[in-house]
Amino acid sequence: MHRRDFVKQLSGGLILPTMLGSFDFPAQGHSFADKLQPAIKGGGFEMEDYWIWDPSVVKGEDGKYHMFASRWPKAVGFGKWVTNSEIVRAVSDTPEGPYTFVEVVLGPRGKEWFDGMCTFNPRITKYKGQYLLYYVGVTYDFPFQDNADNIWANGLAQKAWMHKRATLAVADSVKGPWKRLDHPLMNPRPGKWDASIISNPSPVVRPDGDIYLMYKSSAKGPQPPLMLGAALSKNGYEGPYERLSDSPIFDFHSTKENESDVEDPFVWWHKDHYELIMKDRFGKICGEEGGGIHATSKNGVDWKLSKHVKAYSRTVKWNDGTVTHQANFERPFLLFENGKPTHLFAATGSGPRPYEVDRTWNMVIPLK
Repeated sequence: MHRRDFVKQLSGGLILPTMLGSFDFPAQGHSFADKLQPAIKGGGFEMEDYWIWDPSVVKGEDGKYHMFASRWPKAVGFGKWVTNSEIVRAVSDTPEGPYTFVEVVLGPRGKEWFDGMCTFNPRITKYKGQYLLYYVGVTYDFPFQDNADNIWANGLAQKAWMHKRATLAVADSVKGPWKRLDHPLMNPRPGKWDASIISNPSPVVRPDGDIYLMYKSSAKGPQPPLMLGAALSKNGYEGPYERLSDSPIFDFHSTKENESDVEDPFVWWHKDHYELIMKDRFGKICGEEGGGIHATSKNGVDWKLSKHVKAYSRTVKWNDGTVTHQANFERPFLLFENGKPTHLFAATGSGPRPYEVDRTWNMVIPLK
């Protein structure tokens, strides 16, 4: 959960898609934030004894809405997302929820697997009649964490973090069974900007069947700057995923005087270009720490910040008329129906400040 500085305002040449969508607001001079309606109080997905994160929703063949999410026990502490998380499925008759837990989809399968000890960051999409569940897997060689020790203080979290790899599981039904790949989608490149991890996959299935993938990495480890890259598979979901640029697709710089950073992109395709929303970690772009920004690209590599750059705020208006300032607003995900985005999902929490939370859940915001 780290990253850093400003984004080069470029616009590119080529084409590629992402999730076919219809959003005219940026072209009309409006902002993504103008689409947001009040969030649903009591909607989304929450479990009393678990930290909940990473919402990703699809309408299943049964006509119901299925949320894939990360969870890990509250008893071990919030910071153990990197060692104890598992991916679960919850279901609702409506997009707003509330969603009810159904099953663990991807749990531990053994230290010998690259994703064998921990799974998180699910992103669900459909491909030629199948469901593709992209996610991040981790393995580590130290004991499974069953207590509340601070593993970020003793270095174990950083050790696990370095094993983050993006991969996917495939199923013919949203209810499974799920077949996990036996290899990562991509591997880090020693000596390059993405030498440490391949994480936070954000896929887009193109109309021609090719798959665009945005991912996160860094040169050395968990400390910023973390950066974003782009790749494309022309041979189906197993790849290979070929990088579209040898360099990061955003240009990050970091100084003690000017910390800027983005993370958690969600990308879609609109008419003839890509669009994305993602978190502005330090608020140097949209003016709010942890708020969201909107950007566009012709080719998925060169990105331009929108004129009305702010996409969402940690200050949330709820449908009961109340307003709260959330500790977190992360991992944004758009649900598309009939080619149009209808709901924005996000991981959120209440507490004194980001990552010092007493409660987390996946909330839902209907779109106009």
